[in-house]
Amino acid sequence: MPLSEFISCVDTAWLRMDRPNNLMQIIGVLMFDGQLDEARLRQGLRHTISLQPRFHQRAVLEGGSYYWRHDPDFDLDQHLKRVILPGEAGKLELEKLVADLASTPLNPQRPLWDMHLTDTSLGGQALVVRIHHAMGDGFSLVKAMLTMMDNTPKPAAIPLSEPRMDEDDEEEEESHQGSRLVRAGLKLTGTLWSKYVEVLTHPTRAVDYLKTGRDVAGELCNIATLADDSPSRLKGKTGSTKRVAWSQQIPLPDIKAVGKVLGCSVNDLLIAATAGAFRHYLQAHGEDADKIEIRALVPVNMRAPDDDGTLGNRFGLVALDLPLDIEHPLQRLFTVRDRMQALRSSLQPVVVLNLLEVLGMAPKTVQQQAVDLLSAKASAVITNVPGPQQTLYLAGARLRQPLFWVPQAGDIGVGVSILSYDNKVQLGLITDKLRVPDPDSVVERFAVEFEQLLLLVLMDPELLFDPDGLDALLG
Repeated sequence: MPLSEFISCVDTAWLRMDRPNNLMQIIGVLMFDGQLDEARLRQGLRHTISLQPRFHQRAVLEGGSYYWRHDPDFDLDQHLKRVILPGEAGKLELEKLVADLASTPLNPQRPLWDMHLTDTSLGGQALVVRIHHAMGDGFSLVKAMLTMMDNTPKPAAIPLSEPRMDEDDEEEEESHQGSRLVRAGLKLTGTLWSKYVEVLTHPTRAVDYLKTGRDVAGELCNIATLADDSPSRLKGKTGSTKRVAWSQQIPLPDIKAVGKVLGCSVNDLLIAATAGAFRHYLQAHGEDADKIEIRALVPVNMRAPDDDGTLGNRFGLVALDLPLDIEHPLQRLFTVRDRMQALRSSLQPVVVLNLLEVLGMAPKTVQQQAVDLLSAKASAVITNVPGPQQTLYLAGARLRQPLFWVPQAGDIGVGVSILSYDNKVQLGLITDKLRVPDPDSVVERFAVEFEQLLLLVLMDPELLFDPDGLDALLG
């Protein structure tokens, strides 16, 4: 077990991205049926800590470089805490606790994570988890958390075997895509990243670089010259107070069935439903969604299929233009599908991953400037993490619903997190109070948007394969 190791440049970039208005913390809530056995919970945590050194290491700056150093004063009691919810201890009170924790920085003098166990009136206890993004991305952190879990209520005699994740064809495709992008990334040189920063600060130079005809140089310039998002309720100055909400669970087989009929991936359907919810929210607040252009940053997993689950950040980002100007749900879905297919086949994910690596090596002021310029080009972050597709238990209690909330960089004020578990899908939404003080209204609309697509399929699926019928449905 290493007591000290160098923090990678990519993880350094995430470590230094904290701001009072946007902390780089991944927040999760695990909702259980009944009570957890606290002795077993501590035992499970110690097992995870033994497997993942990050959980007992501090982030330390020494001689201009960052290191993970073993905390000699590590005390589990400083990281696993009991919290009492006020009032009815229901959904509203739990949402407020999560929002308050999302707005409160982790203690930089200790390992960058903590957990808060609380009793609720929702049928059982909840465990609120905070982990700094520098420790890992959603893909690796889900695997780390699974090392605490059992597949039965009773203690397992042997550690839980690798849980079955969502085996959708899309994920197999993205695994191969990740391998291709990783290989491409290994061939890139650092010279282009200095050009990127140059283009950000002097956009007119993009034309010169585009003339080179190089795919990577062109992709850099494409990102650098994207227009800033339109001002709206979703985009503008942010504060330091967060709001969170989460959806009811939607059966994953239903989503897959609709996607199969419509020729779209699960991810396409969920992003399209999210775009529809944003459109409805803006219109309900008097804004003309047809004239608003907003973009979402969508993470792309860059881990190889045989990845061992080591913590750290290995994902790229693509900038997706959300089709808020399209009213019909089918048209909106097909537009999302086509745009995502184009982005997946581009080098944009590897370009962004390498850019983060370079920013982690650059002075902090340069990184802040680049993050400001990049975040002005997006209004939201939308991430979809596949989870285990069987029922799991922690410390004797059944895990009913896991949720998480993704952090936002710079001045982005909206984060959408989609997580599948036990053949169900749940959505978590985190917003800045100044931008969207009522995220529940967006989350409620998310289910409605998916139901509209489901109803269109149930109404007459044969019409979807008839060009004339499809034209009629699309109006």
